[in-house]
Amino acid sequence: MIQLIECPRDAMQGIPDFIDTAIKAAYINQLLEVGFHTLDFGSFVSPKAIPQMRDTAEVLDMLDLHKSKSKLLAIVANVRGAEDALQFPEIDFLGFPLSVSETFQQRNTNASIADALKTVEAIQNLCEAKGKKQVVYLSMGFGNPYGDPYSPELIAEFVEKLAQLQMETISLSDTIGVATPGLITQLFEVQTQAFPQIRFGAHLHSRPESIGEKVLAALQGGCRRFDGALYGFGGCPMAKDELVGNMATEVMIETLESQGFELNLDKSELAESLKLARFVFNS
Repeated sequence: MIQLIECPRDAMQGIPDFIDTAIKAAYINQLLEVGFHTLDFGSFVSPKAIPQMRDTAEVLDMLDLHKSKSKLLAIVANVRGAEDALQFPEIDFLGFPLSVSETFQQRNTNASIADALKTVEAIQNLCEAKGKKQVVYLSMGFGNPYGDPYSPELIAEFVEKLAQLQMETISLSDTIGVATPGLITQLFEVQTQAFPQIRFGAHLHSRPESIGEKVLAALQGGCRRFDGALYGFGGCPMAKDELVGNMATEVMIETLESQGFELNLDKSELAESLKLARFVFNS
């Protein structure tokens, strides 16, 4: 079964002009009507680091979750953020950004990889106590622009450490949009076969013309969980290419359906979401 994760948080967080809380909530409420498996809707991180997400708790209070089958995921960067997020029973998943790059881990969470792994373990314990699940995003999963060590074998070492912590979901993240179809297939093939108890997701960034081939490559490797954002909004500024953004959800849907996957989405609500996205992102 395909799990399709829509990521309004990732689409919004880098926008310098603050998006009104009511507009955020209206957009996420619309996305809740579509039938995505999960919405990566907000984050509990320092408002100094990500000012756009400072109103996540207020947005959550405005969401209409009663008729939606979608689950909610919030990103956290430390134990305090996890504790804040776990105060809200509506949140199903906590996402943590763990990097195979020492440089990026320091830049992203102001911690070493060793300390970040301790944080992952602490959050895992908190989630188990609260009946929640943690999703670890393994960033720089397909390449490293900082000159830090990188290899498929290094990814396997990180996955092994996370498997020892009983992690159920790991999302391999192409933070800077450098993954090739061959590497995507290789990484997912190796990991899905070595760790069948773990669900591996793809959080890829891409130029628009490469989205379809990257989805197909991940499918070939055994991936059945995909993150995206409508129109590909958002992405990592470190990619240094304004055309590299999130994987456009509507393109992923078209690709997945062309391969015979039944996604059970409400297409009329998806069309409304696409219209509203243009307004929210002023595009």
